[in-house]
Amino acid sequence: MSGINRRFIPQWFDEFDWLEYSVSKDAAFCLYCYLFKTNFEQVGSEAFTGDGFKNWKKGRERFKMHVGPVGSVHNKAREAATNLMNQATHIETVVSKHSDQARKAYRTCLIASIKCTKFLLRQGLPFRGHDESATSSNRGNYLELLQFLADNNDKVREVVMENAPGNLKLLAPSIQKEIVNSCALETLDAIMDGLKDRFFSILVDEARDVSVKEQMAMVLRYVDDNGHVIERFVGIQHVTDTTSSSLKDAIDTLFSRYGLSISKLRGQGYDGASNMRGELNGLKTKILREQPCAYYVHCFAHQLQLALVAVAKNNIDIASFFATANNVVNHVGASCKRCDSLRGQLQEELVIAFENDCLITGRGLNQETSLKRAGDTRWNSHYGTLISIISMFSSVVHVLQMVIDDNPNESAGEANTLMRVILTFEFVFHLFLMKVILGLTNDLSQALQRKDQEIVNAMALVKSCKEKLYWMRNNGFDALVDEVSSFCEKHHIDVPNMEEAFILPGRSRRYAPIKTNHHHYRVELFIYVIDEQITELEDRFNEYQNAEETYTRGALCTRVTQTILLDLNEKS
Repeated sequence: MSGINRRFIPQWFDEFDWLEYSVSKDAAFCLYCYLFKTNFEQVGSEAFTGDGFKNWKKGRERFKMHVGPVGSVHNKAREAATNLMNQATHIETVVSKHSDQARKAYRTCLIASIKCTKFLLRQGLPFRGHDESATSSNRGNYLELLQFLADNNDKVREVVMENAPGNLKLLAPSIQKEIVNSCALETLDAIMDGLKDRFFSILVDEARDVSVKEQMAMVLRYVDDNGHVIERFVGIQHVTDTTSSSLKDAIDTLFSRYGLSISKLRGQGYDGASNMRGELNGLKTKILREQPCAYYVHCFAHQLQLALVAVAKNNIDIASFFATANNVVNHVGASCKRCDSLRGQLQEELVIAFENDCLITGRGLNQETSLKRAGDTRWNSHYGTLISIISMFSSVVHVLQMVIDDNPNESAGEANTLMRVILTFEFVFHLFLMKVILGLTNDLSQALQRKDQEIVNAMALVKSCKEKLYWMRNNGFDALVDEVSSFCEKHHIDVPNMEEAFILPGRSRRYAPIKTNHHHYRVELFIYVIDEQITELEDRFNEYQNAEETYTRGALCTRVTQTILLDLNEKS
C-alpha cells in the first residue's frame, strides 16, 4: 500500500478478543457479529461479517470504531455469544431453575396439607369451620392446624397460606376432599396389600345416615402372617332398599371395585334379620349358592343382647323395673343442680363411712361418679346402671326428696312417684336379681367381643354361663333374699314376711289368688326370669352348639382316620 508492505498484526488478538483472521482471504472478521448478525447494522459492520476487513493501515482505529458504544450492535452480539457459551445464564436454565424452586415449594405445601389431613382423619375430626374468613378467631380445624405448622416451621411458613401463589394455596374445600379421597385410596391399597391372596370373611350391616339414606358397611376379617386376627373397614355402599338382592348386588359391586374374589370367601357375619339369614332367599343363602364354603355366623354378642332384651320384653315386671330405673337416672340427672347435689351427698356419705371405719379403700375405689345411662344398643350397659343405683341409692333418694321439697310442680310429682316405687322391697328385689343375671352375662358379653375368640371356646363360655344360671336357679334364692333384706334394712325399707299372703297392689283381696310372698318372689320372679334367660340362650345358640358338636365329631373322625392310615402304612 503506497509502496509500503502492510499486513495483519498478531498482537491485535490480545487487544481485541473478538478478532478472527482468514489466511486464505487475508482478511479479518468479527466472530460475535458473524454469529449473531442482526438487521440493524452499524457503519462498517459488513466488512467484518461479509467481505472481510483488509485496511491494515487503519486497523486499530477501525477495530475500535467497530466496537462502538455500550449499546452498539457489536456489544449486543458479544452479549449473545457470552450467553451462548455460559449455559448457567441461559434463558432455559433460568426457567428450569425457577420451575425447580416452584416444584419444591409446591411439594412442601402439599406435604403440609397432607399431614393436616392425615391427623384430622385419624382423630375423626371435622375439616371445615363455621367462619373461615381472615378475621375469624377460629377458621376450622384444617386451616388452624395448617397455620400451626406454619408458625412452627419456617420452610412451611414460606410456602403456605398468604405466602403461597394464588392458584396453589390448597385451601379450597374441593382440594381438601381430593386429598381425603387420595388418603382413602392409599388406605384401601394398603389393606388389599395386607390381605394379599388370603382367605377372608365379610361382616356386613346396614344403617341409615343423617341424610336418611340406607348405607351398607362392609368389614373384611382375615388372619395375617403372625396369626393375628385382623378386621379392616373397607367401605360404605348406598343401597336403595334392604332386600337380600339389593345387598347382594352391593357386595358384588364392592368385590369388583377392590378386586376381591368370592372364591376366597370363607365366612359371613350379619345380624339376625330375615333378609340376612333367611334359608330360602336370605343374603347368606345367595352367597352360599356361589361359594358353599362361606359359612354364616351370627354375632354371638348380638345374640346375647337379643336374649337379654327378650327376657325384659316377655316379663311385665322386669320391663316395668327397667323403665323405672331409666326414669330415675333421667330425673336425677335432668339438671346440673341435681347432679351437683348427688355428688355432694355421695361425698358426705363416703366421709362418714371413712370416719366410722366401714369403708373399703383401695386404688381405684370410691371415685367421684354419677348415675350411668343405659344404651339401647348395648344391653350390658344396663349392668353399669344397676351397679351405680345400688352404690348411690341413699344419694338418689336424697336428690328426689330435695326435688319434692323445693316446690310442688310436675317435676316434684314425678319425683314423689319414683321415690315411692324405689323404696319398696319389690323394686330392690328386681334390682339385685337383674344385677346378678346381668353380671353373669356381662362377663360372657366381654369375652364374646374379643377379636381372637373362636367358635368352640365361645360355645364353652356360653355353656359355662348357662351352668352358672342353673346353679343360681337351684341354690341362689335364699342368698339373694338375704342380700336384698340387708339392703332394705340399711335404707329403712319394709321387708315383707315371706310366709304371709302376697297381695298385689291395687287388686281386691277377695278375688286375688292365694299365694305367699315366698311363692311370688321365688317362683313367679326368680325362677321364671332365670328360666326365660336359659331358654333364650339355648334357643339362640342351639345351631352353634350343633356346629360345635359337628366340629368335635369331625375332628375326632379325622384323628381316627389318621390313626388307621398310620397302622396300614406300618403293616404294609
